[in-house]
Amino acid sequence: MPMHHHHDRRVHAPDLGPLSGSGGGGASLPPDALAILPVRDSVLFPGAVMPLAVGREASVAAVQHAMRDGQQIGILLQRDAQVTDPGTGDLHRTGTVANVLRWVTAPDGTHQLICQGAQRFRVLDWIDGHPFLAAGVLRLEEPDTRTPEVEARVMHLRGQALEALRLLPQVPEGLVNTVQALDSAAALADLVAAYLDLEAGQKQEILETLDLVPRIDRVSAALAQRLEVLRLNAEIGRQTRVSLDQRQREMLLREQMAAIQKQLGEDDGKSAELKELGETIGKAGMPAEVEAAARKELRRLERMPDASPEHGMIRGYLDWLTELPWQLPEEKPIDIAEARRILDADHFGLPKIKRRIVEYLAVRKLAPQGKAPILCFVGPPGVGKTSLGQSIARAMGRAFVRVSLGGVHDEAEIRGHRRTYIGALPGNIIQAIRKAGGRDCVMMLDEIDKMGRGIQGDPSAAMLEVLDPEQNNSFRDNYLGVPFDLSRIVFIATANMLDTIPGPLRDRMEVIELTGYTEAEKLEIARRYLLRRQLEANGLTEAQAEITDDTLRLIIHSYTREAGVRALEREIGRALRHAAVRIAEGSATAVRIDTADVPGILGPHRFESEVAMRTSVPGVATGLAWTPVGGDILFIEATRIPGGGRLILTGQLGEVMRESAQAALSLVKNRAAAIGIDPALFEKSDIHIHVPAGATPKDGPSAGVAMFTALVSLLTGRTVRSDTAMTGEISLRGLVLPVGGIREKAVAAASAGLTRVLMPARNRKDHEEIPEDARNRLEFVWLERAEDAIAAALE
Repeated sequence: MPMHHHHDRRVHAPDLGPLSGSGGGGASLPPDALAILPVRDSVLFPGAVMPLAVGREASVAAVQHAMRDGQQIGILLQRDAQVTDPGTGDLHRTGTVANVLRWVTAPDGTHQLICQGAQRFRVLDWIDGHPFLAAGVLRLEEPDTRTPEVEARVMHLRGQALEALRLLPQVPEGLVNTVQALDSAAALADLVAAYLDLEAGQKQEILETLDLVPRIDRVSAALAQRLEVLRLNAEIGRQTRVSLDQRQREMLLREQMAAIQKQLGEDDGKSAELKELGETIGKAGMPAEVEAAARKELRRLERMPDASPEHGMIRGYLDWLTELPWQLPEEKPIDIAEARRILDADHFGLPKIKRRIVEYLAVRKLAPQGKAPILCFVGPPGVGKTSLGQSIARAMGRAFVRVSLGGVHDEAEIRGHRRTYIGALPGNIIQAIRKAGGRDCVMMLDEIDKMGRGIQGDPSAAMLEVLDPEQNNSFRDNYLGVPFDLSRIVFIATANMLDTIPGPLRDRMEVIELTGYTEAEKLEIARRYLLRRQLEANGLTEAQAEITDDTLRLIIHSYTREAGVRALEREIGRALRHAAVRIAEGSATAVRIDTADVPGILGPHRFESEVAMRTSVPGVATGLAWTPVGGDILFIEATRIPGGGRLILTGQLGEVMRESAQAALSLVKNRAAAIGIDPALFEKSDIHIHVPAGATPKDGPSAGVAMFTALVSLLTGRTVRSDTAMTGEISLRGLVLPVGGIREKAVAAASAGLTRVLMPARNRKDHEEIPEDARNRLEFVWLERAEDAIAAALE
């Protein structure tokens, strides 16, 4: 039964005599009345001695009055310890009459009272007119019944008390003798209750219980509870000693080792490190579920020796958890005009993408809690898909991070490995977020069309969860094992072609197509960005080297053939390096590169305009093709040789293109009479169709019109106009069907120097997408039927 100190703030100060300060004031009290001292949280039992700190003026006055008149004082417990100036209604009605043993006033003005309980009393009525609380009281005599019931309870209680004293450390010597010698049941119950560590309310209940049997029962029950705790305590102590004997040797050796390390200055400061880790976890702002997991791991780490292999693993895991950005950063104000300015400064053209980003920022401004978009830029290499990502991040004022998915063929690259593996790490997505340091970064998933499937699973299936706005707010990485919210990340995927992206994955992304640039756009890009970048890369200033616009046009036209601008930038770099050599040698201070200098620097023209290879003989038609690097023109050559009506196809043609040639021939045979061809020609000769270049694989239905025209031209002997190219699929009924890639094909036709293009009438809707520069240079003829093509194309 732990000893309870009642507000014991004893001050060793000179005893200032029985009375100090002013007198208690007021008239004397009647003989059956007492001055009342309210106490906050102590209960005095008869027979017990208790120190009290007295601070309130009324309380000081009450004690001084009692001492002046040589009277006892009544001690009552407040119902609420918080009340500073208790009235009559704030006190219990039953208390203890006490004798004042000592009254000390310390130099700092605090008063100490030591008093001893004499007997219980009950308040009958309150007496007014004194500077302290006073009451008429009834002194309650202790019952002294000696029934067997009481005797048995006294014996039990005494046994309990002695056991408790045996289990307690540092017990005052006289206390055991007192407990053994006490004869009165009431006195024993009060003594035990006084020493028991109980709340004031429970003690007050015992004080108010006059009847011996229930009083002893209450004390005994409270003591039994304490005894249970003490017994358990002793038991744990015993068990610990037993296990200590086994572990003592190990522990001692460890302690000695730690002491030696400390002496050598190799103290690892583990506890400080763990404390710091605990603080870091608190500051990381994790969701409750994640923090609970982190704290659990931290507790495991505390119990684990440093040398254990798992120690490093858990340490690494906690580092990952604490370094991830769990909290959303503060929203910056969105300035749409500034975002537009940044996008325009970094990239020329690309109106669709810029519009989409501005739309997203506008929506974000109006609905800050919305989900971020998941975009996919599809287009040929070198058109600026990857650099667009950085520009978008700058326009939004967010961190940019790039995850390269080209060649990834393991699902764990996306989702991470479980921690049980040695050297396990989270997946690329979580690694990138940690690198970006923000949960709302712009993440570029580069080359999403080049993910492979391996023996370790399909990474594109793992990407489904990452790119689904409904699921990615609780993305679960295998390494972390706790959900992480990806819903605020702006994902931008890039791809060269959509065909290799699985359907469900494509469905989750908003596809924006980037087409190749026209010559005029390339010229602008070269002037604004490439030239400046290459000057810087080669250590030149604008004053030292200059490339004229005509030179740039020549390089674009005759030295590059691409949809993007990578090769163009390389050629500009080559030209500037030539200038750098001359300036470094000192043979020139400034170099201006004109069209005449280009062949000397870059060699002869690599690409002639195909106008030279024009359709000067019957049987050759100019077609338009779409390739992953932009549009291109191709020639369809047909010739007739003596034979037995066979169709020979060469030039690496795919299945669809072969069928397209077959359909064109059938249509020509069908319309032979109308076109003016002798049907007997077909039986006596083989027809050979070839599409150069022979090494390039070609496929698709859009060369149908060109094949039909080439065959008609061959069999009628009329040449195809050399300024005209054509595209479109044909059906056996002679209809011209729509095809794709109109923008690229028109750009290719314009840059090849053609002036007329024949296109399916049902592709008229794509006219808007053709760049203005190409639209102005071309005349469009819209075809409904195959006959329209012959009328428009043949001389």
